[in-house]
Amino acid sequence: MHKRLILQLVVSTMTVAGLLLASSIRGPVLAESAHPAVDAKKLIEEAKTAGLAPLPAVQAPADATAEARITLGRRLFYENRVSQDGNVSCGHCHQADLAASDGLPKAIGVFGKVNPRNAPSIFNAGLQFKQHWRGDRESLEDQAEKSLTGAASFGNPDFAAVKAKLVEIPGYKEAFAKGFPGDPDPISSKNWGLAVAAFERTLLTPSRYDAFLAGDAKALSPAEQAGLHKFIEVGCASCHDGPGLGGGSFQKFGVVEDYWKETGAVAPDKGRADVTKNDADLYVFKVAQLRNVAKTAPYFHDGSVAELPRAVRIMGKVQLGKDLSDKDVSEIVAFLGSLTGPVPANYLPLTPFPDAPAAK
Repeated sequence: MHKRLILQLVVSTMTVAGLLLASSIRGPVLAESAHPAVDAKKLIEEAKTAGLAPLPAVQAPADATAEARITLGRRLFYENRVSQDGNVSCGHCHQADLAASDGLPKAIGVFGKVNPRNAPSIFNAGLQFKQHWRGDRESLEDQAEKSLTGAASFGNPDFAAVKAKLVEIPGYKEAFAKGFPGDPDPISSKNWGLAVAAFERTLLTPSRYDAFLAGDAKALSPAEQAGLHKFIEVGCASCHDGPGLGGGSFQKFGVVEDYWKETGAVAPDKGRADVTKNDADLYVFKVAQLRNVAKTAPYFHDGSVAELPRAVRIMGKVQLGKDLSDKDVSEIVAFLGSLTGPVPANYLPLTPFPDAPAAK
């Protein structure tokens, strides 16, 4: 097993227990006396009116085939042996202790190549209408399949190179056959995408915020409730809506003023315009999901901002044209902390299939 994966197994095992415990503890503690009692029932209705919603329930596998496909996807998610240098897997950029992000401004792929953009969390990604910051991947399936030949991700020239490695690892032939019964050629790029996406769609992270929306008035502290109200009042929820608090639309980054003047980015990213070749899409990106955002620094498509309070302040200014006060920022950050959910129990890697015995 590659030493990075061994380290990830150790670190993940140590941190998941801590994350599970942390999820039951209240978020950032502000002076509660500074936050007068909020009518929780009215706030819940306010949130629903603003388009906010709880996460859906995780669906159990429909049958043995679905379960086998999810298990296969979980294995493939952490399979580094199929990358061109043997070091990179999906899990390489989506680490458990960082809420399935990697803590880097821009992801690092095969042979140490730097990706053009920040790696967002894979948790709750199945809720999003497109994948990647520019929306150039239509679905989780599309993203997983195309990552295999991405120059700065897995780096393979084609799927044939991937398949040649998979068939040499005992266990995958049977695992693909169980996940895709009746398929005459189950080890395919399409089935890779289907299996990995099936696993990723199970990675939902409900938090205390969901309990609050369900009617538990005590699930959020007064500071967090004040932050939720402020989040709606100043206009954040106009884009960061739905169960993921984002991920459902495109928006120009810098509606009011150029974003790079506030973030300090040296080379502005043209965003979706590079995909569509349409000037109307200049500096347009997918609206980021805010689930687990307190754990997924640095922020924005280029990872240019390290601190969440600063990111909130910048968004207020360049998107809404508002100079948020320190109190506004602290309340919103308190609320955003309530969006951290525990790491899904099935996120840790399974024991990898062993390599084939060396020929004598």
